[in-house]
Amino acid sequence: MKKYLVIGNPIEHSLSPKLHNYWFEKNNINANYDKRKIDKSEIKQIISEIKDDKLDGINVTVPFKSDVIPFLDALSEESQITQSVNTIYKQDKKLIGHNTDIKGFELSLKEIQFALENKTIFILGAGGVVPSIIYALEKLDVSKIIVSNRTKQKTENLKKYFSNISIVDWGDQPEFDMIINATSLGLNKEDNINLNFKNINKEKLFYDVIYNPKETNFLRTGKNLGCKVSNGKMMFIYQASEAFKLWHRVKPEINEELKKYLNL
Repeated sequence: MKKYLVIGNPIEHSLSPKLHNYWFEKNNINANYDKRKIDKSEIKQIISEIKDDKLDGINVTVPFKSDVIPFLDALSEESQITQSVNTIYKQDKKLIGHNTDIKGFELSLKEIQFALENKTIFILGAGGVVPSIIYALEKLDVSKIIVSNRTKQKTENLKKYFSNISIVDWGDQPEFDMIINATSLGLNKEDNINLNFKNINKEKLFYDVIYNPKETNFLRTGKNLGCKVSNGKMMFIYQASEAFKLWHRVKPEINEELKKYLNL
């Protein structure tokens, strides 16, 4: 039986095992997928388990998407550009890091049907999935990307890879067409992003990469303002689908039955 794993901290909210094990069953694949909460000091040991054939693949979530890179033999072009890895596999005895978040984000936007060309995008957060989101947005010809993070140095670091982004202080609110919460604020019910959205018109899109819980306070705010809202459920499903295809050479089906099963 093949074995797969998602690593992160926190990890309790992750539905990756539920999703991948569902697809294993549907596609008659003899495999198991689990989740493991780890500390940064454990990364090297866990990745070595793929080399030793104890694991067949790993997904990586917050906060380790860049921390895993030194322990890999090669990166895909997407991971090289974003310095972010969310999928690890072995090829010709080498450990390869890939990024399926980019494709996952792009496909989720198609589903929302929100035209991004020449729009201004405001991103909250600077770690985890943010480089992937910026990379995807640049390909979609947005006019401006503004980033804000509680630790400003992290935002400054992003400019090394994406020189065209603008930076504002945490708590400042520039004009935008789409706002993306890419922080972990929202995983807990009491989490609030304290921005003043009073003068926002209804043409905006509020997008939260968090998918569990389904509706964060951030999305509830957007909904109450009459704006379009979307959580990260389709990004989550599509990035998982890309990892599944990479590992198993099978395109898993994404349908209403699956969404119902995941309760997303």
